[in-house]
Amino acid sequence: MKINKVYTKTGDQGMTSLIGGVKVKKTNARIEAYGTVDELSSQLGLLASFMKDSESRNMIYKIQRYLFTLSSYLATDKSKTKLAPSYTLEPESVEELEQAIDAILANIPPQTSFILPGGSHEAALAHVCRTVCRRAERRIFFLSETTEIDPVVLSYVNRLSDYLFVLARKLNFVDGVREKTWNKTCK
Repeated sequence: MKINKVYTKTGDQGMTSLIGGVKVKKTNARIEAYGTVDELSSQLGLLASFMKDSESRNMIYKIQRYLFTLSSYLATDKSKTKLAPSYTLEPESVEELEQAIDAILANIPPQTSFILPGGSHEAALAHVCRTVCRRAERRIFFLSETTEIDPVVLSYVNRLSDYLFVLARKLNFVDGVREKTWNKTCK
């Protein structure tokens, strides 16, 4: 795919195009959803740039590719675009995250209390990614109030935030950084 021009000037009036050319306002729920997924992918790119563990870094790169597919899915209004492309995630993508979560949990100490976000630089970034992922999930669920959304998409984003939580725990554990826990007395 060759992209000759980055700017179209249609955004200057608050409009943008979905896949298929349908014009919508930049405040549209669909734009909010895939825009937040794009933000998540950017945050994951930042996280990956600091990661020392190539296996975890490669998983982040794979997740970014899935998120690009997911964004393409969200950027297509199939009710208004004839012959819309068929972008979606496969159920195996959710299973892959579940397997990764289980593998991490098998190799770190069990969680015994609520954990405050932070720790090592990598773990703190993973927590930021997790919170952006949760926002993306909320934006997608908001869109689902008016648009049919593939259940695999909803499951994937939900599971991804779980993965990012346990990844943050793993990164702290590997770096020998003790997690800060919450207690109600704030001492």
